[in-house]
Amino acid sequence: MTPHAPFSHKWRRLTGLITKETRQVLRDPSSVLIAGVMPLLLLFLFGYGVTFDPRELDVALVVEQQSSETASFQAALENSTLFEVEVGPDRRLFERDLSLGKIGGLIVLPADFSAKAFRADSAPVQVIVDGSDPNTAYLVSGYVELLWGNWLEQEWIRRGRPALPPGVQLQPQVWFNPEISSRNYLVPGSVAIILTTIGALLTALVVAREWERGTMEALLATPVGIFELLIGKLVPYYLLGMGSMALAVITAVWLFGVPFRGSLGVLILSSSLFMLCSLGQGLLISTLTRNQLVAAQASVLTAFLPAFYFSNFVFEIDSMPLVLRLISYAVPARYYVSTLQTEFLAGDVWNVILADLAGLGLFAVIVFGLTALTTRTRLE
Repeated sequence: MTPHAPFSHKWRRLTGLITKETRQVLRDPSSVLIAGVMPLLLLFLFGYGVTFDPRELDVALVVEQQSSETASFQAALENSTLFEVEVGPDRRLFERDLSLGKIGGLIVLPADFSAKAFRADSAPVQVIVDGSDPNTAYLVSGYVELLWGNWLEQEWIRRGRPALPPGVQLQPQVWFNPEISSRNYLVPGSVAIILTTIGALLTALVVAREWERGTMEALLATPVGIFELLIGKLVPYYLLGMGSMALAVITAVWLFGVPFRGSLGVLILSSSLFMLCSLGQGLLISTLTRNQLVAAQASVLTAFLPAFYFSNFVFEIDSMPLVLRLISYAVPARYYVSTLQTEFLAGDVWNVILADLAGLGLFAVIVFGLTALTTRTRLE
């Protein structure tokens, strides 16, 4: 036997494993659906169905006494793109609608509105909102306050008076996302959820199925080494996940118009590291559970839900309690979502990217070390 025979044997075993796993993936309809259909469904959901952008709100306007000032304010309210307005003379006509959630707020112009509108020591507009829905309540009160300031300024100009006393003037500038569109950070963030599902959930289910059917024990009885086994399992699902990532990025840029200002190299590197983290989690879960039902539950609890809640994808980490902020550092999706949003919206900001890549790399090393140790224990 030549000195190179052992390496050639290992290479033959490895390519055989990769070929076997690839065929298994292609023959499994669920794998194709999860990798091809689910990314598009999630992108359409977060691109069209989920939004935090300003929306038109149903409100009621109570005008207790008609005047030129109330007519002017009513016109400003009705011409705004922020409100759908229903007008009446008494608040009691709308109190039931507010309690039932049919309207988002109640705006009351009292009988002395004209007398108090231009006095600095009075509150001529009353806004009543339903506190059981804090988000809508905040939007209604904020929009009314903004519209009231604009209306008051226009009225001062119309009356030939100085609009506002000279002072500090705000000139807001919005970087990275000038449209302030929630789609521009939700759609990139959804890529992390897609790769988490493919990497952790799909891998855990497929490998656990092999434990249940006994094919894994037969494989472990062969001379296949631990690293050959891990690589053979990883390569097909890695390629599947990277294909889904490419599909998601192309859809985000060409269909939803999300800007991509970074480099493809950084995107591929960060996606590869995140796929390794997710695949390692899936393999570790399947090795520990060996049951599809338990593997699915464990994947949702340890991979999918943390990726959704602790990644800054939907819920802001800085607003969480200290304990939860600390937990988020153990979630690889936190670093990947940060890289995705930076690459799409800001470009190659290396201070952010390098820290995120280091976090992903460290997690990948830890999870694969645990997987190798656990699987080796099963081999003995």
